[in-house]
Amino acid sequence: MISLKRYLDSAPTDAASDPGKPGLLAMVFDAYGSALLEMGGCSLHACPGVGDGLKRDLVEIQSGLSSGMSPAALAAADGSVRERLRGWGHDAARHYQQKACEVKGMLLAMARTAESVGARDQRCAGQMTDVTERLKAIASLEDLTEIRASIEKSAAELKSSIDRMTAEGKAVLDQLRQQVADYQAKLEEAEEIASRDALTGLSSRLYVEGQIEKRMESGQPFCVALVDIDHFKKVNDEYGHLVGDELLKQFGAELRSACRAKDVIGRWGGDEFLLLFDATLAESEAQTERLRKWVCGDYTVQGKAGAVKVRVDASIGLAMREPGEALKELVDRADAAMYEQKAGSRAQVV
Repeated sequence: MISLKRYLDSAPTDAASDPGKPGLLAMVFDAYGSALLEMGGCSLHACPGVGDGLKRDLVEIQSGLSSGMSPAALAAADGSVRERLRGWGHDAARHYQQKACEVKGMLLAMARTAESVGARDQRCAGQMTDVTERLKAIASLEDLTEIRASIEKSAAELKSSIDRMTAEGKAVLDQLRQQVADYQAKLEEAEEIASRDALTGLSSRLYVEGQIEKRMESGQPFCVALVDIDHFKKVNDEYGHLVGDELLKQFGAELRSACRAKDVIGRWGGDEFLLLFDATLAESEAQTERLRKWVCGDYTVQGKAGAVKVRVDASIGLAMREPGEALKELVDRADAAMYEQKAGSRAQVV
């Protein structure tokens, strides 16, 4: 990541002497701010468990950037970015280390259980050997009363050994089941976090891609629809990124409400969403047309200065998977259809 302050310090006199520099300076700040937002989004994909905090911090820093900032304020912002990135790197490393320790702990628990079962079996084997030797000795006796007494004693010891072996085995297995259940719950929680978009609560891009690949492997017909909010950048520029994030949350909730339970709804990135339909092209066209009418309209979003009413329109590109088509090719076709619609005068499903 290029230091903005270092870039500006490299040619401080140019900005003052060249009348074209103020426009360039504003472009530099815009590019730097966009890079911060992209870094925040990428942090969610890289480590969903700790990425949300970094994204919020970078959005806050980006919202305070201005080409009219004093050198001290610029240096402070630049330092804050570096500090947040270092903190996120530390937290991400600790997060994955913790997950690795949990998996290692589960493996060690299973190993200890296997060792315990082996030790128990060895003890029981020794007891069985003693009983066997005693039974052989009984066979050489001639007194029936003594034979009977010895058999009863051996049978009682044998039953005691079997009962103890059963009880120990059940206790060990119960302990193992509990440990495995605890670790499984933690792993499922981690998988759930990874499969969800931290901002909207919809499925993550990684999860959606996995679902598409599963359908490709099975050969079943399906369609994908790429949904893009029109003029979303204008909302961010006019009201700020916090209002933009809240709008994305509401829009995602409307998408979920408009879709069927079997449909897969995910955030693809930025203000783009991807829908996966297990249906034919004709059925998917009808579904996307109904969906567009549902999600487009007026939204009321709470901002720092109060409620903001935003008119939302969306462009939707639909594509059905063709035989042998790769994931990228399929999504590219849906993306092209979406931009073809966006270029039109009014929203309609292409």
